[in-house]
Amino acid sequence: MSDALTLPAEARERAGKGASRALRREGRVPAVIYGGKEEPHTIHVEAKELVRQLGTGHFMNSIVMVEVGGKSVRTIPKDVAFHPVNDRPLHVDFLRLAKDAKIEVAIPVIFVNEEESPGLKKGGVLNVVRHELDLICDADKIPAEIELDVTGLEVGDSIHISSVTLPEGSQSAITDRDFTIATIVAPSALKRSESEAEEGEEGEEAEATAEEAEEEEESSED
Repeated sequence: MSDALTLPAEARERAGKGASRALRREGRVPAVIYGGKEEPHTIHVEAKELVRQLGTGHFMNSIVMVEVGGKSVRTIPKDVAFHPVNDRPLHVDFLRLAKDAKIEVAIPVIFVNEEESPGLKKGGVLNVVRHELDLICDADKIPAEIELDVTGLEVGDSIHISSVTLPEGSQSAITDRDFTIATIVAPSALKRSESEAEEGEEGEEAEATAEEAEEEEESSED
């Protein structure tokens, strides 16, 4: 599970675009905490600290303890709005979490034991269809990543969600189909060489047919 993060915050006294712009000029980012059958709580956080936590790579999949007004609120980030030009964070939405909450999150997948895959050893390529899995998880058991073992896989083999053992407290958010996560495919160079070989064989057959036709024509003239 991703380690819980702590993010200091202050209550936002004024709302609106003008107030938000003023906060951003002061190096703050407007935010809101909502959910949990409570009223939304408007806050603002330090831009530098938010950027640092975003840089960890697992901010969106982590429990974030937002400290505001002397209290810690258990949340998970649900959305971060960025400036379209400079990518600075403009606003953050935090979902307040109850103790027994279940939430939907996108968890990154990583592939292990690639050296144990005969298909990859032969020059096959791991074609990743899904880099993340949409999971429904217990709020206190959010995995940092899902490891997928490719040991023994040959060219043409695929990994489907049905073959993945998910961590305790997690289940796939997609239940209506057995979707593909990754496939080992033949490299394009191999496909090209096979295609060229087939074209060469067809050319040789055509040439042989032409020579036979010429010989038959010469025989008929004799």
